[in-house]
Parts: sequence; structure tokens; C-alpha cells
Amino acid sequence: MISTIDAQVVNVALGERAYDIVIGRGIIDGAGERVGALGASAAAIVTDDAVGALHCERLAAGLARAGLRVERISVPPGEGSKSYATLARVCDSILAARIERGDIVVALGGGVVGDLAGFAAAIVRRGIRFVQVPTTLLAQVDSSVGGKTGVNSVHGKNLVGAFHQPELVLADTALLDTLPAREIRAGWAETVKYGLIDDPAFFAWCDANWRAVFEGGPERDHAVAVSCRSKAAIVARDERETGDRALLNLGHTFGHALERVVGYDPARLIHGEAVAIGMAQAFRFSSTQGLCPPQDAEAVETHLRAVGLPTRLSEIPGGFGGVDALVDAMAQDKKVVAGALTFILARGVGASFIARGVPVGDIRAFLLAESAKD
Repeated sequence: MISTIDAQVVNVALGERAYDIVIGRGIIDGAGERVGALGASAAAIVTDDAVGALHCERLAAGLARAGLRVERISVPPGEGSKSYATLARVCDSILAARIERGDIVVALGGGVVGDLAGFAAAIVRRGIRFVQVPTTLLAQVDSSVGGKTGVNSVHGKNLVGAFHQPELVLADTALLDTLPAREIRAGWAETVKYGLIDDPAFFAWCDANWRAVFEGGPERDHAVAVSCRSKAAIVARDERETGDRALLNLGHTFGHALERVVGYDPARLIHGEAVAIGMAQAFRFSSTQGLCPPQDAEAVETHLRAVGLPTRLSEIPGGFGGVDALVDAMAQDKKVVAGALTFILARGVGASFIARGVPVGDIRAFLLAESAKD
């Protein structure tokens, strides 16, 4: 039996596709045993050049000790790797490594690597099993869980992809010790999101404990576990986002549009920063519509600012391209139905809801007012 000492386990209850998220410091050292238990004979580790230099050898050695043949595939770090060209290279590398359907693709990295490797696993040989080993806070609390995989298009973010659930997620919270502070902050946006969706007590806990999470204390494991439990519960109810899984996109309609208009340039904006601005905007817009008390919108902005995250358009280096560019980017969002915009809005902290058919004119007027204030 594989030891679970000092690890928390969250199950994603999807029937035959159910899997565990294992959370704890140092669990990468037991990755070989856990992955080996899945019955594969070979594993292809997909990582990026920066993460690979830090953690790939350790992971590969553990897999080899468990008797797996190990191949390594590395891509450049950054959102630019979520492209057709890089996807093709990764797919061809998996095939060249003779990874079979019963083998394992291991995604070692942040959200970019997880989305890219997961999509490659979904389409090579019409589906290969894969394991997520997320190395950023953002990936541990959000993108590694739930089976969304994909790459970006010139038309927008994550518009080409597939639902392909992992067999296992190994969230080693000690790996976050190597992250720059900016990446921790960016991941925090996706963490506190779970409190803003439907758990005001967790938002209050986040507000009181974010410094301890950043420092790597036991609070970090707690934050990851609560986030994963929240997401797992939603995914189990709505695996393919036909209903309330859309709540997980709080801040993302605004955020994805911002990422697109800055050309996915990490020097200007990274995903969690865009989500932070987007969540603050979602609450401010909700307040202007009379849906959300102004003090709740202010509480969200105050918390994000305290953490060091941006909340305003004026904080984007080099600007954001103007309101028309933002509205045009939103029109390509995956949640658009019959040309109407869908947003996650809020009646208060912990009281978010899906708002379909939001008039474009209302959004345009709000963004014009925002840009004028900024």
C-alpha cells in the first residue's frame, strides 16, 4: 500500500474516470510508486525548460525506480508554448518515444504544460492516460484538476482543446518554494476565487492567512486542499461545463480578453493577474448593476491589492488596447451563446452566479467608465 502519511487526498468522483488529488510537501519523492501503481510500462514526462531543470531529474529517477521506461520532452516556458506548432512537436515526440495507450504522459509544470500535455495525451493514439504533477500554485488549485486541456488560437485563449481527465494529480506543495513571488500571487487569484464563488468563510480565512500560505506553512496545504475539494465537487456535478461548472470562470471573461489584447505577453500580464483584474471588475460591474453591495466589491479589491495583485486596467504595463479591442476579444469567449455574452457576476462575497445574455452595451459602458476613472 502507498503511504499517505502527511498527505491529504481529495477524490474527484467521476465514476469510472474518478481519480485522486494527493496534496502534501515532498510527495514527488513517492511519485514513482504512485504512477507505477497505475500499471504502465513507460512514461513520457512533458515539462518546460525552466521547471525541468529544477525537478525533472528527481521525478524521472523515481519513475525509473518503479520500473518505468522514462522519456523526457521539454518545451519553452510561457504561454507561447500553448500553440499548434508546439502541440505538434509534443505529439510527434510522444509517438517517437513509442508511448502506447496503456502508458502514461506526465505533465510536470504549471498550467501551460498541464493544458498542452493533457491535450496531446487526449489526441495521440486517440487517447493516452496522463498524470498531472503541477508545480505552480495556480496549477495546483485549479488548472490541473477537472480535465480541461487545450491550446490557444489567434482568436482567443483555450479555444482548441478537449476534456481529458487525468488518472492522478500529485500536488507537491514544497515545489512552490522555488516559485518567484509574482507566480505565487498569480496563483492566489485562483485560490481566493473559491471563496468568492460560494464560500465566504474561506474568503475570510484567505484574508487572514494569505501571508502564511505564501511563506509555505501548513496553511499552504490547507488552501490547496480546500480549493481542490471545491473544484472537485463542481466537476463531479458538471464535468463538461453545461451548468454550474461555469462558476469557476469568475473573472475569466474579463481576464481572458485582457490576456488576448496584450498578446499573451508575460512581461505585461500573466494569467492570474488577468483573473485578479477580472474578478475585481466582475464585482464592480455587479455593484454598478445593483446586484452586489458596494462594500463587498470593495472588500474583494482591498484583498487583492493587499496581496499585491492588480485590480485596474491602468495597472497593465503598456495599456490594454482600448475598450473596443476588449469587447471584441470577449465576443470570442468560449461561453458566448448565440452571440450573447455570459459572465459570472455576484450578489456578494460567496454568492456568485451565471449571468447569461449580458448586453454588450452594458459591458461597453462599464469598461468606458472604468478606463475613464483609471
